[in-house]
Parts: sequence; structure tokens; C-alpha cells
Amino acid sequence: MKKIIFRTIFLQAVLVIFFFLCFSPHISYATAPKSVNLIYDMKTKTLSVSIDHYTLSASMHYIELIEIKKNGALISKNEYKTQPTGSIFTYTYVIPAKKRDVFEVTATCNLWGHTTSTFTVP
Repeated sequence: MKKIIFRTIFLQAVLVIFFFLCFSPHISYATAPKSVNLIYDMKTKTLSVSIDHYTLSASMHYIELIEIKKNGALISKNEYKTQPTGSIFTYTYVIPAKKRDVFEVTATCNLWGHTTSTFTVP
């Protein structure tokens, strides 16, 4: 009798784990940002951050955090709860900068991974 109960519980546990691994959207397609590209416009004092991050569902798997450092100091921390449609999208930030300032931007996925890029203002 104990063997039958143990087998039943074991089988149920295996099935639950199997279905979780097969049908969990978080595990099945979580990816870190593929790239982070930076462009700075001196005239408008605007930093453009273009991110390549594939997702099937922008409300469940998205870039949740953009951290911007200028010359090593954290100057902006931007949190998001979704991302624009499409794999490649751009956020813009008005940040004063001068020649030879160094921007370091980190884009963090809400499920897995991050990517960092640096840019020196010419």
C-alpha cells in the first residue's frame, strides 16, 4: 500500500515538473538583450539607447531597467513594466554632456541577463 502511494505522489511530482518546464513562458524564451547601441546628439543633448531584445510577449518578458552612468557616476535609473513591440527599439534621454564624457548604459531583462555598452562623446 505504501509503495502505491509513493508511486502516485512521485508520478504526480514528475508530471508537474514536466508541465512546468515545457509550458512555462519564462523559461522557454528568456533572453538577455542582444545589443545596446548608443548615439549622442550634442545639439539636442540627447542620448539615444537602441536595444535589440527579442520577446514573444512584451508584457511578460521585457527590458525592465536601463541604468545610465556618465563618467562612472550613476545619473539615471529607468524602470519599465513592458517594452515596445518589435525586437529593436529606442529610448531617448536628455542628458547634458561635453566632449570626452563617457556613457555606460546597462539594459537588464526582467527574466534573465543584461548587456552593457559604453560610448565616448566625440
